[in-house]
Amino acid sequence: MAAIPAIIYGTAWKQERTAELVVKAILAGFRAVDTACQPKHYREDAVGEALSIVEEKHGIKREDIFIQTKFTPIGGQDTSKPLPYDPSAPVPAQINSSFLTSLANLRTTYIDSYLLHSPLSTKARTLEAWRALIGLQDAGKVRMIGVVQNRWYEGNGWDKDVYRYCRAHGILYQSFWTLSGSPSLLKHPDLVALANAGHCTPEQAIFRLAMLHGIVPLSGTKSEAHMRDDLGIQDIDLGEEAEGRFRSVRELVFGKAG
Repeated sequence: MAAIPAIIYGTAWKQERTAELVVKAILAGFRAVDTACQPKHYREDAVGEALSIVEEKHGIKREDIFIQTKFTPIGGQDTSKPLPYDPSAPVPAQINSSFLTSLANLRTTYIDSYLLHSPLSTKARTLEAWRALIGLQDAGKVRMIGVVQNRWYEGNGWDKDVYRYCRAHGILYQSFWTLSGSPSLLKHPDLVALANAGHCTPEQAIFRLAMLHGIVPLSGTKSEAHMRDDLGIQDIDLGEEAEGRFRSVRELVFGKAG
């Protein structure tokens, strides 16, 4: 069983380059890959192709890769593309069909992490979906289950309330849109100074700050150099006491209680 990752390679919007980029990410050192059974934005089948390539050609086994995929409700699907379930079927049947499609696409017999891509149209339907995920976990077909990933960026105030709820209840918080959605923070003088103190880029400093606060970020880069940069965040020392810059940036992002 693959360990819970410190950072995950995200495959949204990669389309025909998905397999190529996932292979590059794994060879660069990523051991966790995120996808979804949502043809609108993901090529889940191409992730499966990449996993086969790295095992057959490079000896990196499936059990060494943390695979995460998602059930996407009909509101998040493009109905002009083939759907992984019958939207008129009961919610548990939709999830079962989507899950079986994911297993086939990913060429695996189990999923390390299976998420609801978003809440469903009502609270009752969302709870019904959650119970279906619990059933998959109880059956040993899924290791971990969850509800959505969150945009963690300056535009939503760093999602402070949800982040704090997750921390208080032992829920693993995954973030995306963190770099693309935070141009002001990337230029903030305190963050730039903090990055300089840690001999890293501002982008690496943000990811390192997230990691130090229990957040697992997604990296969707297409650049091999940036893949290596992102993987290097675990070894960065931000010089936390350097003129209070660490505290300043931490309070900006997490608030004084962060």
